[in-house]
Amino acid sequence: MLVVPLSRASSVDVVGGKAAALGELVRHGERVPDGFVVTTAAYREKVVPRVEISALLAGMGTVAVRSSATLEDSSGASFAGQHDTVLGVTDIDGVVAAVEQCWASVRGGRAVAYREQHGLGEPEMAVIVQRMVVAENAGVLFTADPISGCRTRMLVEAAAGPGSGVVDGTVEVDRYSPEVGTALHDLGSRVQDLFGAPQDVEWVVDADQQLWVLQSRPITTLFPAPPSGDGPLPRIYVEFGHVQGMLRPVTPMGMSSLKRLISAMMASLGVQADIVDIGGRLYGDLSDLARHPSTRKRLVKLMAVDFGPRAQAVMEHVLADPRFAPDPGTPALRVDRSQSTLRAVGGILRALARPAAARQRVLDAAERLRLGAAAPAGLGSGLERLDFVRGNDSTDSADDLTWPIVAGLLASAVPGELLRGIATTAEIQTVLGGLPDNVTIEMDLELWRIARAVPEEHRALLSSTAPAILAERYRNGELPDIGLDGFLAIYGHRGHAEADLGLPRWSEDPAGVFAALAGYLLVTDDDQAPDVRFARAAAAGEAALEGLARRVRWRRPVRGALAIFLLRRARVLGGLREFGKFAGLHKLSAVRNQLLLIGSDLVERGALAARDDVMFLTLEEVESALRNGGDLRESVRARRGIHESESRRRHVPVAVLSDGTDVETLLMADGAGRRAGADGAGRKAGADGAGRKAGADGVGDKAGAGADGAGDGIGASPGRVTGPARIVHDPATARVEPGDILVVATTDPAWTPLFLTAGGLVSETGAVMAHGPTVAREYGLPAVISVRGATTLFHNGQMITVDGSRGTVRPAS
Repeated sequence: MLVVPLSRASSVDVVGGKAAALGELVRHGERVPDGFVVTTAAYREKVVPRVEISALLAGMGTVAVRSSATLEDSSGASFAGQHDTVLGVTDIDGVVAAVEQCWASVRGGRAVAYREQHGLGEPEMAVIVQRMVVAENAGVLFTADPISGCRTRMLVEAAAGPGSGVVDGTVEVDRYSPEVGTALHDLGSRVQDLFGAPQDVEWVVDADQQLWVLQSRPITTLFPAPPSGDGPLPRIYVEFGHVQGMLRPVTPMGMSSLKRLISAMMASLGVQADIVDIGGRLYGDLSDLARHPSTRKRLVKLMAVDFGPRAQAVMEHVLADPRFAPDPGTPALRVDRSQSTLRAVGGILRALARPAAARQRVLDAAERLRLGAAAPAGLGSGLERLDFVRGNDSTDSADDLTWPIVAGLLASAVPGELLRGIATTAEIQTVLGGLPDNVTIEMDLELWRIARAVPEEHRALLSSTAPAILAERYRNGELPDIGLDGFLAIYGHRGHAEADLGLPRWSEDPAGVFAALAGYLLVTDDDQAPDVRFARAAAAGEAALEGLARRVRWRRPVRGALAIFLLRRARVLGGLREFGKFAGLHKLSAVRNQLLLIGSDLVERGALAARDDVMFLTLEEVESALRNGGDLRESVRARRGIHESESRRRHVPVAVLSDGTDVETLLMADGAGRRAGADGAGRKAGADGAGRKAGADGVGDKAGAGADGAGDGIGASPGRVTGPARIVHDPATARVEPGDILVVATTDPAWTPLFLTAGGLVSETGAVMAHGPTVAREYGLPAVISVRGATTLFHNGQMITVDGSRGTVRPAS
């Protein structure tokens, strides 16, 4: 079948995504211009059915010839503007030529680059031939706001004449929200209900004021909406994953594990907050905390340690929203009597009084957790392994680990307030540089020692071979011995996004280790050697502390003495903060190993295609498969597809409302045009097509940008450095050369080996006390965090200047 009427177009494989949607609209009574589809069968045969087309063209008049690829207008990719459309065709020869032009556009430069960016293969191409409607007005209707993500507000971009200028972004448009009861609003409601998701609808109005639909497709850039929940609306959800360096989606198995872990940690602090999955990311429902008269007063300040300034700014906005007004009836607190305030205070004071003893307790507790993490011998069946996976962690070492670490965090955070007006933030950060006992720093320096000892004859191999290939050769025993076995015996339970149970550890895939080694082998300046930089930062920290002590002695005797006392304790206890996670990862690694063994069992039973597919199941599904059998391969395939699609998302909201609104978009200073859309006023928008492009597949805004492409954030480690930007999304594939400025969305400890080569750090997320900034201070590495959109604001190789004292990133002059 080479040609089908548009009214019968239904299968995407036959007519492509655009035509399938139009056919559905026709069958549901929407006014769509008449037409037909040259199917993918004709594309495969490379034969334009001239006779059939000629017969169908009779009486149609002028037509539009439009691409309709099999991947086009899908939920994951719109292909907006990537394939060709030919307007104003009047005869059979023109139609044949236009069909062939649409076919050829599959392999055009735009389409190929788009597919590579989205990780997609080559589609087949169908072609729509439709009667052209002479438009008096035309535009695009978004059934959800494509910029803020709000699902309860529609947005229209319209202009006089044909709609091509609106779609291409070449004309000035009116941008407004259609009122309820108008034709456009009613159309949007019907189309969204029909397809079950927010839509991007192209429309025209003819001279008789008839409204025609030319296209409808999903708004592909919308971040997934939060699930429905209990309690008063709206709800506020704050992203938790970046605290552990995770902005990529979490695997389903990792999600279930992290939900339990984070809920338990919050409960131990007397806080109740639901942890929800939004787009595969961890979000906490802080609505009740925001509405509770007591907790709302402390909420912004409490978020400083781990969530950072972007989350704090969002929460300040939420607390000012009358919809989150204080409600005395809000249930926000739940006191865990087994972890009383007295116990916490006692543990902290004990650590501050005897920091050396507290340090030893942390080291001993971490070792006990390591020794107790392994699965017991004799686990034979899948159900026995599952019992181990579900087992509760021992809490015998909790106090020995928790309170010295908390004491170190407090001792690091409080002095800045006590010395306000006397010491700058940069001075305090210098004091906190080069702290001992940071297990992540020790890991990085051990890898550096391995790199220094690599024989000359092996250096070219390790520095010029792709990390993934080196990792495979290492697993196969095909690499020379450089001492990596010993390193992985101690640190192999770590890895990228290591809090996600579903992702490989370095012991399974050491590609990230080899990526870091390659960078270390390029360091030739002894003065920039990581161990020298760390020693220099430690010496600077001690000197800054002594200088500060002399200065505050007379100017602020009481508060100054307390601040210096705490800073001295911070230099003993502050570096221990990594031990809690480091020790806990031993158990996580053991649990992962048992799950992989269960996965192998399920592969043998035909339930899974590969053993690591088990990470895309829930524990309940695993138990059911072990007990009752079943084929889970299709479910896993679908979940992997969603996970891969979400992994390509570059912007993850800091916080969203229950209606899908990205709260940060409400804080944009230059939002006059946006607010016009929100308020329903029809102000003019510029002809840059920003809203249209955002709805189609938008590259996202650059809200972190200042003038001339500058980035503003928060200084997290003092110093000033200029170097080439190195945009990195995955540490396992990174190539960071000495002096590069590492520009990232987020970091976790698996990223820190790259810090030893880098000249500076710029991060889109983070808090001053988070993993990345902490390690940056240890090396004296200038760092600026919370630069929104940094990975799109700058480009690889661009010379930029990072000022960690002022919190700015500027293109180098």
